[in-house]
Amino acid sequence: MICRRTFLLASAAIAVSTSRLAAQSYPPAQVRILVPFPPGGATDVLARVVTTDLQKLWGQTVIQDYRSGAAGLIGSRQIAGAPPDGANLLLASTGAILTLAASHGTETYDIATELAPISLVAAPPYLIVANPSLPVKTAAELIAYAKANPGTLAYGSSGVGSASHLAGALFSHMADIDILHVPYRGTGPAMTDLLGGRVQLMFSPAPTAAPHIEAGTLRVIGTTGDKRSALFPDYPTAGESGLPGYASIGWFGLFAPAKTPQAILDKVSADVAAILSTEDAKKRMAQEGAEPAPNSPAEFTKFVNAEIAKWLDLAKKTGIKLVP
Repeated sequence: MICRRTFLLASAAIAVSTSRLAAQSYPPAQVRILVPFPPGGATDVLARVVTTDLQKLWGQTVIQDYRSGAAGLIGSRQIAGAPPDGANLLLASTGAILTLAASHGTETYDIATELAPISLVAAPPYLIVANPSLPVKTAAELIAYAKANPGTLAYGSSGVGSASHLAGALFSHMADIDILHVPYRGTGPAMTDLLGGRVQLMFSPAPTAAPHIEAGTLRVIGTTGDKRSALFPDYPTAGESGLPGYASIGWFGLFAPAKTPQAILDKVSADVAAILSTEDAKKRMAQEGAEPAPNSPAEFTKFVNAEIAKWLDLAKKTGIKLVP
């Protein structure tokens, strides 16, 4: 009779062998990378870098698909329910993953229950920009103005639960000021109203704000990272210009369905790191205000869960909604 220990060891060996075989035959003839937002946004642009370069590296078809709706929830759930064979992947942003987590209505959430993190792609800071009619130039001056003129300021975002919304919510909470959040259907409409003076502030992706900064129609108050960005070295962080400890980034990463074999996750992660290390990829990402930031599945899982915990805690403290 086979003892229990022998049986367990044999089962583990079979599982490892199966995982390795899956990786050896990976990728399949076609891999789909789903973007849970409409074409044209930052998630779409960064996904194009990954999709195009993985197709070249693998010599197999890699298609980009769009399943937008409910702030990324529809597309994220579709991949969560797909077979865990690596044929269906998700390129998601901060907002999409937080919407997925918050949709369960729990105070805590482990991403591994639905998705297997593969690698971070980029984690760019946003730019805090103001209409020039607002008489402030630093985070400290913005906080002082908001306290002296309560209820008069508003910031636009690309939608409820988006990185641009969360960056503003955290800033308001930490500074103990009242700034009205005005959600839009994307960064474009929000930027239009910022330029028109209907809102005074925006925590904006760099590519959206850059042309207007150069034209002098927007003023940079600071960046949202915990340190100065190599792409924007002349702009101070909000932390160093008036709100110590403040940091909020809009990250983008690649995911697979939960229970995808570890060997497949490791292979895709390594291949993503390889393509993002090229000068061409760095150049294309820099045009979006982003720097490559690949990491391992284990590192990315830890990062995602920490981000989820951070923003669910903020939502609990402030009463902001992360689900549209």
